[in-house]
Amino acid sequence: MHLYKPSCANIPPHKPALQKVSEAPLRGKKPSTAPRDHPIAGAGRASGASERRQLERFLHVHGLSLHESVQAQAGMVYRNLGKSGLRVSCLGLGTWVTFGGQISDEVAEQLMTIAYESGVNLFDTAEVYAAGKAEVILGNILKKKGWRRSSLVITTKLYWGGKAETERGLSRKHIIEGLRASLQRLQLEYVDVVFANRPDNNTPMEEIVRAMTHVINQGMAMYWGTSRWSAMEIMEAYSVARQFNLIPPVCEQAEYHLFQREKVEVQLPELYHKIGVGAMTWSPLACGIISGKYGNGVPESSRAALKCYQWLKEKIISEEGRKQQTKLKDLSPIAERLGCTLPQLAVAWCLRNEGVSSVLLGSSNPEQLIENLGAIQVLPKMTSHIVNEIDNILGNKPYSKKDYRS
Repeated sequence: MHLYKPSCANIPPHKPALQKVSEAPLRGKKPSTAPRDHPIAGAGRASGASERRQLERFLHVHGLSLHESVQAQAGMVYRNLGKSGLRVSCLGLGTWVTFGGQISDEVAEQLMTIAYESGVNLFDTAEVYAAGKAEVILGNILKKKGWRRSSLVITTKLYWGGKAETERGLSRKHIIEGLRASLQRLQLEYVDVVFANRPDNNTPMEEIVRAMTHVINQGMAMYWGTSRWSAMEIMEAYSVARQFNLIPPVCEQAEYHLFQREKVEVQLPELYHKIGVGAMTWSPLACGIISGKYGNGVPESSRAALKCYQWLKEKIISEEGRKQQTKLKDLSPIAERLGCTLPQLAVAWCLRNEGVSSVLLGSSNPEQLIENLGAIQVLPKMTSHIVNEIDNILGNKPYSKKDYRS
């Protein structure tokens, strides 16, 4: 499997040599060989070292430094969101359950600070999380920290906005009003991506796509995506967009972890290659099941112990849950061999999928977040041999039509 490997700032190879910037403007002459927006041009093949020196010289002229970039400092990997031009950190921070619920506002600020300083630029929330409180907390932190808005990718999701019938679903009314309310809670002029937080059978697809196109054209969002939609529903949205010259979705948010593979590994790759829809995945540790803390039951401080997560507790103590815990114990030696923890192995396993643009982490304390961010260092170790070992233990690798043909 082809793995995404970031190069020197992921700059395409340009050729020798730098124009002397100080001379041409004084004489009123334009560079004769290179386009104005390209620092480097010409023929021949430059080595990686000389290419890097040329890039650094160009940045120095403009008061920038390659060494001061987030990628150089934190080692973060950035990928395109689907086939759009939006660059997102391969690890993002989600606010489901934690913000406004499981953790205090102070801890939420600590988590966001650690994430941002580690190169994370993607922060995900939704209007339904803690009944809107998650958006309020996220917005307050962004305002307090004063981070440049242009350095952030903020995403939110719409579907459940309130108790009234008109405050739910994906009608044009709720998409527009719901996003306005989200922006007010977030204290932002726009979000980078607005997601439809599940399909709405009561609303025609054309109305949904037109409403999403409207909020983008109004500057309330940059892109739109889907969450928990089927491949057929995403394809329908794309077809409607193309038919009426509207804006199609760029991304699907989907659950993806060691025990949930079919959609992200079989359905979404086809959509990516056909229409450019990428995958932003959530719950890489299966709501904490893969963290290892449920190996001997359900701790009182865990998410599964919360009243509203009785379903998770039942899942853990079920026969299937016990089988999963056994498989996790079998995976532990692989993690030890790679010099990482089981959660880091699980997150790196998600990242090794080339179709995954970003994996959303959900952390309840700084130590857990720091541990999970360390998965980036494990990613280069996810060779085909290691992946095959993991597949043999899990025994749940899905097969596509292409696999059957071969």
